[in-house]
Amino acid sequence: MNGQVLLFVSLFALDAVYGQASYSIPEEMPRGALVGNIAQDLGLEIRRLISGKAKIYSRNNEEYIELSREKGVLLVKERIDREALCAHTALCALHLEIILENPMEFYSVTVQIIDINDNAPAFEMNEMKFKISESTTVGAKFVLERAADLDVGNNDVSNYELKPSDHFVIRLQNNADGNKNVEMVLQKPLDREKEEHMSLVLTAGDGGEPRMSGTMLILITVLDANDNAPAFTQHTYKAIVTENTRAGTIIATVSASDADQGSNAKISYSIKNMLGNLKNIFEINKENGEISLIGNIDFEKSRLFQLNLLVSDDGGLTDSSKLIIDVQDVNDNIPVINIMSQSNVISEDAEINTVVTMINVEDLDSGENGNVNCFLNENIPFILKTSKHNYYTLITDSGLDRERSREYNITVTCSDEGVPSLSSSVTLTLHISDVNDNSPVFDRSSYEAYIVENNTPGLPVFTVKASDADWNQNARLSYILEDSSVNGVPVSSYVSVSAENGVIHAVRSFDYEQLKEFHFRVRAQDGGSPPLSSNVSVRMVIQDQNDNAPQVLYPVQTGGSVLAEMVPRSADVGYLVTKVVAVDVDCGQNAWLSYKVHKATDRALFEVGLHNGEIRTVRQVTDKDAVKQRLTVVVEDNGQPSRSATVIVNVAVADSFPQVLSEFTDFSMHDKEYNDKLTFYLVLALAVVSFLFITCLLLIISVKVYRWRQSRVLYHSNLPVIPYYPPRYSDTLGTGTLPHVYNYEVCRTTDSRKSDCKLDRAASHNIMTMDPSFTATMQKLHSKKNILDEPDSPLEVS
Repeated sequence: MNGQVLLFVSLFALDAVYGQASYSIPEEMPRGALVGNIAQDLGLEIRRLISGKAKIYSRNNEEYIELSREKGVLLVKERIDREALCAHTALCALHLEIILENPMEFYSVTVQIIDINDNAPAFEMNEMKFKISESTTVGAKFVLERAADLDVGNNDVSNYELKPSDHFVIRLQNNADGNKNVEMVLQKPLDREKEEHMSLVLTAGDGGEPRMSGTMLILITVLDANDNAPAFTQHTYKAIVTENTRAGTIIATVSASDADQGSNAKISYSIKNMLGNLKNIFEINKENGEISLIGNIDFEKSRLFQLNLLVSDDGGLTDSSKLIIDVQDVNDNIPVINIMSQSNVISEDAEINTVVTMINVEDLDSGENGNVNCFLNENIPFILKTSKHNYYTLITDSGLDRERSREYNITVTCSDEGVPSLSSSVTLTLHISDVNDNSPVFDRSSYEAYIVENNTPGLPVFTVKASDADWNQNARLSYILEDSSVNGVPVSSYVSVSAENGVIHAVRSFDYEQLKEFHFRVRAQDGGSPPLSSNVSVRMVIQDQNDNAPQVLYPVQTGGSVLAEMVPRSADVGYLVTKVVAVDVDCGQNAWLSYKVHKATDRALFEVGLHNGEIRTVRQVTDKDAVKQRLTVVVEDNGQPSRSATVIVNVAVADSFPQVLSEFTDFSMHDKEYNDKLTFYLVLALAVVSFLFITCLLLIISVKVYRWRQSRVLYHSNLPVIPYYPPRYSDTLGTGTLPHVYNYEVCRTTDSRKSDCKLDRAASHNIMTMDPSFTATMQKLHSKKNILDEPDSPLEVS
């Protein structure tokens, strides 16, 4: 195992449980490599890691380490480059926190990243040029650029080598800050006359395994005597700068002097060994030593800067110094709210103090600028519970009701104590999940429905409607017909209920005369668990339809005998002859009956009461009135459409019974004789029509056979074909019946089906071709005498 436990694991409890563990791993480990057994080191069980939803929270938002809850170990998630993570810092560590829920526990984990030798020393410049006077004394030193190695410790730069080393040697000078200045020391006097230009190679090597190195070329130009080197006024300069200072601001001024005169006393300033992005932040005026900002300074990234300064004259003599820049913080960072654990949905029956969300707040500023306080928006049933290390827990403060509020937009606002104060907020949307705590409610306390009798079975009658204040499955309603009976018959044989939409259907056809109304109950049940339900009473009313015709009760109609009402000849006006009595089993206006005379032997003698059916005399009966009187009375109801019945009333106008009997006996015989004659005529007509049909059919068949035989005889004739050219079918002037000149050749035989008519090419080159059926067409036209009326026509009829 590459990782090894360096420190001990400690657990303690305040509001929550806290502990810590430390590991060391080399950089550049592959993904999935083991860091350490965190469950064993913290004394936790695997099932606690799983039930507590253990997770890793990294403050820098870069996840290099991941937690395997099922195994209880820490693994490398992403390749770790120590140089990218910690730059040139000797100690590099990842600070993680492992968080568990229910109950909440925090564990701090430190993973130290050990450097490996994966970077070679490198010089900022490929070459350095020096102009050295030949009068320079032995022992003169020249400051060289220091090689930079992103590795640390033994893997950092450990030695320098200069070749060739005839005149110069390398010397390392320790500084108070622990760094070493690289100096090139003259050990043998220079002679410009012998060697004016010199090229040296400086090699920097590290102490890693395997050893890595970098080189830089040193070009030396030997000048005439310049025996005084420039010197800084201070060995160390200091400056204080506030972060976010505007670019172009001068933050410090350094100065140096040279005892020489003339061109040998002209000096220039420069900054050396600027690692990383320092060269993009600072610059120095080469002439006056003013150091100014050219980039942005961020206190949260770097709180201290050190610049290595170099002053040199034209003779190549140099001196070095350094500038230490202290950065001061300003309140320029707003609090950052990190959602560590969030529930988007919570049940409406959740208990008070149920944890909804866990958040962490960070402010990169320091001091009061980094102290943060958080609060919630008002009028919501939630509160923030504060714990240590800027962790907050959002919990329920009162009961929830989804029917009152389906969701909450919870705004968490955090502000620091800086001047002016900076704040940030985040809005959490929390949906309230439904619990089946509401029963269905019908839109009416009871229903009353109407259906017309003689309905079609399966006809939808009406709809019951219920609603449920719950949501989704808890509000999905089903309608059920409760068991009951109507006149001893189950109500399900009368009506049915659609389970989905509550539509009531008639199962059978109703008859108002048998059933006028009935009651039943419908239950609405939701889809919750357990389900809730409610019921409602329904009254079904059958409406009457005019489906029954009036029935005549009197006079009674008999098939064999004839009954008659007798009226004496002495009867006065308004004499009551009889009364037609009829009933209608329908109700309402469908049963309102009216009476009227449809036919009568003498309409002027009798009338019938419109509403009572009474037949009375209209005038005085005379001796001229016939004995036999026949009235056809129509009884009609008031329905839409109306129905009617007819009754025949026989009236005898006579003073004695024998006279009446003889008259009505003849009347009955006459009716019988009339019916017998009518039957005879119907049978006779049927026989005549059948005879005519058979005769026509035989005639058509005979004609067809005859025509077929004639066509066969003509088709087999062998008479010669005689060409014939009608003289009047050529009109050279174009004034005939055709618009152009045509020549016709007509060939005829006694067989008209083999005649042919040919049309020669005309002057206009138009061609008309006739098929063999043309002859038949010509014969037809000839029979109608509308082709040629001239005596020399080529068409003849034999």
